[in-house]
Amino acid sequence: MGMVHIKTDTSIEAMREAGRVVAQILTRAREVAAVGVTPRQLDEAAREVLRAAGASSPFLNYKPHFAPTPFPATVCVSVNDAVVHGIPSAEPLRDGDLVSVDTGAILDGWAGDSAVSFTVGEARPADTRLITTANRALEAGIGAAVVGNRIGDIAHAIGTVCRTAGYGILEGYGGHGIGRSMHEDPSVPNEGQPGRGMPLRHGMVLAIEPMLIGGGGDEFRHDEDGWTLRTTDGSRASHAEHTVAITNDGPRILTAL
Repeated sequence: MGMVHIKTDTSIEAMREAGRVVAQILTRAREVAAVGVTPRQLDEAAREVLRAAGASSPFLNYKPHFAPTPFPATVCVSVNDAVVHGIPSAEPLRDGDLVSVDTGAILDGWAGDSAVSFTVGEARPADTRLITTANRALEAGIGAAVVGNRIGDIAHAIGTVCRTAGYGILEGYGGHGIGRSMHEDPSVPNEGQPGRGMPLRHGMVLAIEPMLIGGGGDEFRHDEDGWTLRTTDGSRASHAEHTVAITNDGPRILTAL
């Protein structure tokens, strides 16, 4: 475990402004997304929001150790069996597609990170249940993000919702600290033991993000692009994420509108 940066109340306010931009991007993406629209058009819409806000993208040109190439867009658009990290394509969205959009913003040197999943056109009941469960898992994780709890309490809250509903959890991936950069310590698993791990204290800021696999397995495979993670069983997936500040007054969602 590396260095965890505790934020001042002033820094949290600054992160709230970055988070607001992220919320605006996701709102715009949902407005634009429709049958026949391409994920690349969602990326263009996101760039417009960033420009208008005077913010930059922590996603664009991001190159972690596992990636063969820098990420070429400002949003990840993951469709159907793609769980996360989908590169926006020119393939039009089809009726009933399950779409997960993950994005971030950097404003005045502070980062925000959030994701939402939704259906375009007519939703399958199974997809609606999957998306709803991801949102419930996120809410449970946020609810556990209180001073005096531990990282394991967040992980346990998320995992319990996912497993009880019969879903898989993307193996080896989870949430993370966030601040001056998009990914900081600590890591926030989506499954774990209550009462374990780092104690939560006022001023910690975490990106909490359940990633659910509809088929119940946890396995995934990488696409040839080296970025997109897909379910190995071909089942659909859902992703939900907020940036959350842990405060003495309870968890504060920084990526709400």
